[in-house]
Amino acid sequence: MRKIILAAAVLSALTGSASAFSVGSGNGNGNGNVGVGNGNGNGNANTGAFNGNFNGNGNFGFGNGNGNGNANMGAFNGNYNGNLNAGVANGNGNGNGNFGLANGNVNGNGNFGISNGNANGNGNWGAGNGNGNGNANH
Repeated sequence: MRKIILAAAVLSALTGSASAFSVGSGNGNGNGNVGVGNGNGNGNANTGAFNGNFNGNGNFGFGNGNGNGNANMGAFNGNYNGNLNAGVANGNGNGNGNFGLANGNVNGNGNFGISNGNANGNGNWGAGNGNGNGNANH
């Protein structure tokens, strides 16, 4: 029994994969999952269920999907690269930050509110704002 535990510890150290209290989690290297059904590439951390990551993402919630370098706190947030979401059902391209519900962005937008939709370089504080490029709404 001791040999089996030792072999498992060596294998974990070699692969760099770390899982604690996980069910059905699939990992690459250097990931830590607490939850159910999380799938990772490299260097991701998940607390919750059914989060899917590529590289360097952190999720706290349910059903978040990421590309590279994203952080989600909430549910059903979808990201490409370099986005930060605190809320529900936010969708991003690159370099966006959302705090709220159902915000959708392409590149370089910041939303604080509900149902804001942006193209590039917009900032929204409120609800139901739709922007093209370079707008600020309060």
